[in-house]
Amino acid sequence: MPQTDYTAMTNGFQLVMPLDCEVNIEKNAPVRLLNAVMERMDYSKLYAAYSRLGRIEYSPKILLKIMVYGYMRKQISSRALEACCRENLHFIYLLEGQCAPDHNTINRFRKKILTQEAGQDILRQLVIMLHERGLLSLEAAFIDGTKIEANANKYSFVWKKATAKKTDKLLKRIHEELPAKLKEVGIRFYIPEKIAVRQLKKLRKRIYARIDADGIVLVSGKGKRKTPIQRLSEWIDQCLAKLKQYTKDIHICGNRNSFSKTDHDATFMHMKEDYMRNGQLKPGYNVNVATCSDFIIGSYISSDRNDVHTLIPFMEQLQKNYEGKNIGSVVVDSGYESEENYCWFEAHPETELYVKPSNHEAVKHRKYRTDISRRENMAYNAQTDTYTCANGKLLQKTQEKKTHTASGLEITTSVYECSECDGYPLKEKCIRACGSKKPLEERHKVIYVSKRFARQRQAMEAKISSPKGCLLRVNRSIQAEGNFAYVKQDLDFRRFLLRGNMKVAAEWLLFSLALNILHLHHKIQNRRLGSDLKIPSSFPAGL
Repeated sequence: MPQTDYTAMTNGFQLVMPLDCEVNIEKNAPVRLLNAVMERMDYSKLYAAYSRLGRIEYSPKILLKIMVYGYMRKQISSRALEACCRENLHFIYLLEGQCAPDHNTINRFRKKILTQEAGQDILRQLVIMLHERGLLSLEAAFIDGTKIEANANKYSFVWKKATAKKTDKLLKRIHEELPAKLKEVGIRFYIPEKIAVRQLKKLRKRIYARIDADGIVLVSGKGKRKTPIQRLSEWIDQCLAKLKQYTKDIHICGNRNSFSKTDHDATFMHMKEDYMRNGQLKPGYNVNVATCSDFIIGSYISSDRNDVHTLIPFMEQLQKNYEGKNIGSVVVDSGYESEENYCWFEAHPETELYVKPSNHEAVKHRKYRTDISRRENMAYNAQTDTYTCANGKLLQKTQEKKTHTASGLEITTSVYECSECDGYPLKEKCIRACGSKKPLEERHKVIYVSKRFARQRQAMEAKISSPKGCLLRVNRSIQAEGNFAYVKQDLDFRRFLLRGNMKVAAEWLLFSLALNILHLHHKIQNRRLGSDLKIPSSFPAGL
């Protein structure tokens, strides 16, 4: 019989342990700071996530402490957290005398109980607590985004364009093969140029009625010969199943160009951790973070590959979380620049935007400044509303195009054309091909200008070049990108554990809480409390 009780082996000596294990934890340990901070939070929204019919086995407050501290110590899996709660003194200290929770309990809390709303509320309380104690100011917020790999198969991709092509190919095949199959079984049915799913379902219903009326027995298996009408019914069923799947895939994609079969909210994106240097796409999420005084004050998880469409919903979320506490300035990089974002901040003058234009670095190079095809290098006459090219020809406005963004913003684009390009020796440099099939001799110069966007970009260029703008841009790269570097390199986190946008957002909020506690701990130890970005009201002359 195997030995199951090792306490029987202690005969002959006495095991001595301290009655209070807390004495073995350093007074300046991060776990003590975490416990002190988390005890001051209101967990009403977290408790509300539990079902009223169920019993709370473990306190949500204790489970949240364990998970946040686990993310601080690079122990993020449920089984690793369970082992730490049984063996690690710091985790036992957080349990407050309770038994170690099972890994299923920890995983259930992270996946189902800790919702995005509850996590946002805890993070908001922490930020306000630091703000009221003078440890964090909302004078300037620095926003940046990064892509983190999803917990999904790398080869489970579904492409929207490919699915649309498959749908068209299948409909074309049905239109070509269906008349001969109907003629074989003697069924007359009108087939339009582009057959619809409802028409195929109607045809299938007629075929089943014919099978029942003729008393045809459906067979299957080896050695069984199927009738032509049974083969037709099975062929239509297969076509309908494929069309249903294609329609579902296109619906899941939505405005995206792809999704993963393992995690439908994940989009295939280019990752910086591409060691093969072959531009391989991986399923992932776009994580946007707002930092202030090194602390994370908000986060926004998006399935969009670009940052430009994430700024407005992120700002609306920040305004909702910190209602009554105005964020003075928002600093972002060139990936967030768009006319729609400019207009949103113009409509909200309480927050000032600092964004580097996408051509800010390019205009410094001689190649850009000497490119005669660019509008910026053409002379503009405001009185006549015309541009003059390098050949001295006028580009006159021919029309105005009005388009609308997804949010409903109207964008007016002016079209300028030149009809006197014949015989110009530098026509090849002035007119780009841009994939046009028309010969160069038949083409003429056309430029598209959004006057509002040009005005906004010019004003922003002057703003970011000011002493205040330079100070803010330097701090953006330090604070926003510094948090991403800490998560990916120091905490070794490059892939989410959970699946789905809501669960991924809740998981990232755990990281946000963990990073804030770590930053607070390091500031206390290094005596940097209250060290914040000080923006002078006026800069000395000559700066």
